[in-house]
Amino acid sequence: MKKIGAIAEDFQVLKRPIITEKASDGSASENARVKLVLKVSKDADKTRIAKAVERVFNTKVDSVNVVNVMGKPKRTKGFMGRRPSYKKAYITLKKGEKVQLVEGL
Repeated sequence: MKKIGAIAEDFQVLKRPIITEKASDGSASENARVKLVLKVSKDADKTRIAKAVERVFNTKVDSVNVVNVMGKPKRTKGFMGRRPSYKKAYITLKKGEKVQLVEGL
């Protein structure tokens, strides 16, 4: 049985899925391994992300690649600002593993 503290920690590491055409393109073909693209917390490392994905989605992770995304500069009413920066993780699952994040979109 899972500890409640571990589950809460997993959801603090994994923020939300990034659902874009480019992100969903990687898992479209039959031969390709499933790739998830998730927004993760800034202090998470690859091993913490892999363990959280394995516990939350009940799958096996093959590899994790991480990208720090810089926030875009924006101008509002003459004021220059910046959108917040975030960390993005590309998770490749082992062959034969699937995740039902969102289906039919």
